[in-house]
Amino acid sequence: MEADSVQRQLSVTIAHIVQRLRGSQLHSELEREARSSLHKSEIRIESLKEDLKEFLRKSGWEKKLQNAVYRELNVLPQPSHPSAPPEHIKEGLMYMRRAQVSWEKRVLKSLNSMCTELSIPLAKKRSTEEQKELLNKWNEMGTDEPDLSHFRPVYAPKDFLEVLINLRNPNYDSGDPTSLRSSWGLISIPLPVKDLSELRELFTELGLNYEQLGIDDSMQIPIELFESEYIRLGQKVLSEQDSAAAQQYIRQGCPTGLRADMWALILNIDNQLEDSLYYEQLKSNVIQHDLLVDSLIYKVLLCFSRDTLVLDHFSYSSASPPKSYIRGKLALEDYAVVYPPNGVIPFHGFAMYVAPLCFLYHEPSKLYQVFREMYVRYFFRLHCISSHSSGIVSLCLVFETLVQTYLPQLFYHLREIGAQPLRISFKWMVRAFSGYLATDQLLFLWDRILGYNSLEILAVLAAAVFAFRAENLMEATSLAAAEAVLADLSTLKVMPLLQLFLFATSS
Repeated sequence: MEADSVQRQLSVTIAHIVQRLRGSQLHSELEREARSSLHKSEIRIESLKEDLKEFLRKSGWEKKLQNAVYRELNVLPQPSHPSAPPEHIKEGLMYMRRAQVSWEKRVLKSLNSMCTELSIPLAKKRSTEEQKELLNKWNEMGTDEPDLSHFRPVYAPKDFLEVLINLRNPNYDSGDPTSLRSSWGLISIPLPVKDLSELRELFTELGLNYEQLGIDDSMQIPIELFESEYIRLGQKVLSEQDSAAAQQYIRQGCPTGLRADMWALILNIDNQLEDSLYYEQLKSNVIQHDLLVDSLIYKVLLCFSRDTLVLDHFSYSSASPPKSYIRGKLALEDYAVVYPPNGVIPFHGFAMYVAPLCFLYHEPSKLYQVFREMYVRYFFRLHCISSHSSGIVSLCLVFETLVQTYLPQLFYHLREIGAQPLRISFKWMVRAFSGYLATDQLLFLWDRILGYNSLEILAVLAAAVFAFRAENLMEATSLAAAEAVLADLSTLKVMPLLQLFLFATSS
């Protein structure tokens, strides 16, 4: 019976991937290439199928198809029962779904309130003069400082944290004495999250017996020799254009000179002419129409807000795209439109998801594609309520469990002085540490997010920071004093911290 279930699930997965790829650009390119190859002398009628396969393999198309399938496997939702309703695929727990819906209503209400306060429409067509002005200053955007004093963030991470703190599972008795330890923390819902031994197993390649980029000492071989060999291996991985091999390689860090190409390979981005044209089309949409959310974001994110391809990720996100109604047609579903067009309302600090990528990519359309793929694979999980292992709720639980279990004295002390650790670490995790770590250290961290296809490393690093600063934190007497101890993370070395916490902490 179990074998039948696995086979059934495999069939569903294959059918899903085939359906996804059938409407893709790659599918039409493959079709075109296969047709043109029929005129080649090496393609014979009697062995047409085999000859076509061999031709596509030799010309590199098989590898492109393999990478596209691997990309779909990386973003597919967790396997569920074949007869499960669609909402269960997005999120299996009903109370999580309800909490997410309630949060979405609150965010949309906040946006609409701002719209009313400022007497600014959610969207309007720009005048010819406005279009010319915006086009002329496009390349300077980000260097000038517009007056945004009238605009407030739709929401900030601390607002979101308060919602997560109030999450409750109606079927769970928090009065159970076995839940005493978990009641120390702010998150009081039971989710199955990894303990230290399971995290060690997940992040095996971060072990003390593995060489790492981002660690200067304790190498078993000289750092220069390791780096030169590792760069040579990275160049071989890139030459073979294999996404799965690139993802495995990057688990030990990525050399600076290879990172841009390695990340693009893992994310299956090749920036072809069609991609550049699509980016220009998004830019044209920005020039023509002014959205209220434009005042909350800038440049690359302006194009992102218009990109309806982003809507695809709502098929496996617990969230749903917000809708607005055409003026005068309130509550009439036929007149409802997704707003903004990509379905994502930005929060305070949203730009930090794209900022580090500006150090890697100079070509705007490639920078944009990498950011969009990073968002629909990972970053959306940091501001949605879900039970996913990489979701922000699970990350909060992993963090609190690690600190309670391995730094109980510190956790108790901070709790007693009103400085719950999660109140300090939440902003780091919700922004994937962007804006807090030095850029080179942040990129080493994001290497591992891509390499392990998981955000759980964020919770481990947050716990490791508390372990590293434990002595100073024990002397803090208030939340402000504890925050001051952890105000500057820019001098931290990420990889030694992670290694020591994961593999030198006694179980």
